[in-house]
Amino acid sequence: MPYDEGHATLMRDDLMSAGDLPGGEEKRMFGGLCFLSFGNMVCGVHKGGGMYRVGPDRYETALALPGVQELSFTGRPMKGMVEVDDDVLADDETREKLTELAMAFAASLPPKPPKKPKAAKAKPAKTR
Repeated sequence: MPYDEGHATLMRDDLMSAGDLPGGEEKRMFGGLCFLSFGNMVCGVHKGGGMYRVGPDRYETALALPGVQELSFTGRPMKGMVEVDDDVLADDETREKLTELAMAFAASLPPKPPKKPKAAKAKPAKTR
């Protein structure tokens, strides 16, 4: 099952109500949908919940919020990234605080340079 489009809409609306997401972009990543600011991940949705990139300085603040956990896709915590389940995504207040923390962290990062499009590989000429 892919991510819940309703959760993506909630995050999208949160980002817009917190102020326009500078350099905003949506990108499919991690089997879900991520929201980026100038190429830096802010937050995203995945199967069963969502994730926020709050950064190392805001990490403990985020973890102190009800229902917020360490993000550990690989079985190891990813410092600066937190995740929430569906129930927490339904909590407007917690989502708002996480969005603010994530947007503040993204604003502290330099923009990533745009990726160069991959050149089409030339097919080798047929030989007889």
